[in-house]
Amino acid sequence: MKYLQKLGKALMLPVACLPICGILMGIGYLLCPASMQGGDITGFGPMVGIFLVKAGGALIDNMALLFVIGVGVGMSDDNDGTGGVAALASWLMITKLLSTGFVTTLFPSIADNADKTLAFNKIANPFIGILAGVIGSSCYNKFKSTKLPDWLSFFSGKRCVAIIAGVVSILVSVVLLFVWPILFGALISIGNAIAGMEALGAGIYAFLNRLLIPTGLHHALNNVFWFDTIGLGDLTHFWAGETSADVNWSLGMYMSGFFPCMMFGIPGAALAMIQCAKDNKKKVAIGLVASAALCAFICGVTEPFEFGFMFLAPGLYVVYALLYAIFTVITVVLGFRAGFSFSAGLTDLIFSASLPAAAKTWLIIPLGIAAFVVFYVVFRFAITKFDLKTPGREDDDIDESEKSIKLSNNNYTEVAKAVLAGCGGKENITSIDNCITRLRLEVKDTTKVNEKAIKAAGAAGVIRPGKTSVQVIIGTQVQFVADEFKKLCK
Repeated sequence: MKYLQKLGKALMLPVACLPICGILMGIGYLLCPASMQGGDITGFGPMVGIFLVKAGGALIDNMALLFVIGVGVGMSDDNDGTGGVAALASWLMITKLLSTGFVTTLFPSIADNADKTLAFNKIANPFIGILAGVIGSSCYNKFKSTKLPDWLSFFSGKRCVAIIAGVVSILVSVVLLFVWPILFGALISIGNAIAGMEALGAGIYAFLNRLLIPTGLHHALNNVFWFDTIGLGDLTHFWAGETSADVNWSLGMYMSGFFPCMMFGIPGAALAMIQCAKDNKKKVAIGLVASAALCAFICGVTEPFEFGFMFLAPGLYVVYALLYAIFTVITVVLGFRAGFSFSAGLTDLIFSASLPAAAKTWLIIPLGIAAFVVFYVVFRFAITKFDLKTPGREDDDIDESEKSIKLSNNNYTEVAKAVLAGCGGKENITSIDNCITRLRLEVKDTTKVNEKAIKAAGAAGVIRPGKTSVQVIIGTQVQFVADEFKKLCK
């Protein structure tokens, strides 16, 4: 669980980039409907709109790549950029080796299999991005201090990390080459099985759609229900101007249930998270969660909200997916019908309301109010009852009292020298990092660490959180000490 929470924290930085992009895209679609629906783009307003759409899409469309770098750096022991470079190397390797063009070259028969082709067309997804980030950071943590023979010494230490990550990625690609299309095909088969289950089937689909977001495998189900993979194509028929009379199902039933959840349910859940955040982290929670909720409401981009908590509180994410299922069933039964060409936000609701298949769109008000209340109550209860580590409730890295600590000696070089000596000298140091108040070290031999000597140097205390980990409490001046400490260890 701690590993997942660490992964969740690492995703916070790239996730924080996404809400504003989603909002820009929503505004852009309002100004330029043709960017969504097709048609000529003329006039100042539409031109500004398409500009905003493309600006927002620059990051939204490359979300997986943001996750690569964010996880690669964030999961590295000392947040070193080398982990990000290794993660990028892993991403490039995997996506190249599993690209449709290369895979069909190796196995021409795949080109004749629509499901397998579709699987590899969707390989550049957030799951692969996170996987590449984990590979890169893990290789950095494991091999950053590797010493090679003299004739290979140039590649020792950090320089070998990206190389090793590339080798690992080749092995992972070989596994995924066989596993990925099997998983993808299995989900398409599941989609076929639930397609005839009316409202219940729509609910099951909505549940699996959300549940599979972290893996990228939701694309398999989407192609069953939204596009004409098995003769359904809920999205394509809806936007073609058809009605339920033209097809053999209630047109829009596989899209409509997302609207109350994305537009109103997510803001309700976001409010619960903000209210449950720690006092000293409320501003951070508001900045991340509130903007993500606004993004979901305007244009239905939910990833900033979902990736913000799915790894911090995976159990809550399952409940979140279940709420989608419940509201989808209710929506289908009540006869509310709306469609989206991008996602289930306000912009698509407005544009789809005039289409022939749209029905009872006014129900979005009572459905939305209900979704807001239910999501809020469920999230508030679950977070407080089970002490879930949603944004703003993560374990504190430091004690607030440490911020008031002042060094008695402002000669940071002398302090660093004394601390280094107390830690057994530079030969005993394998990693150097710092947070707001602490010097965080990894050592080879903890028996060489002299706590009395370190405290005599002016440190307020010494903590040993792991077998080889040592944290020296310095106070808010720690950055200056850390800089000198690193110089001494070169």
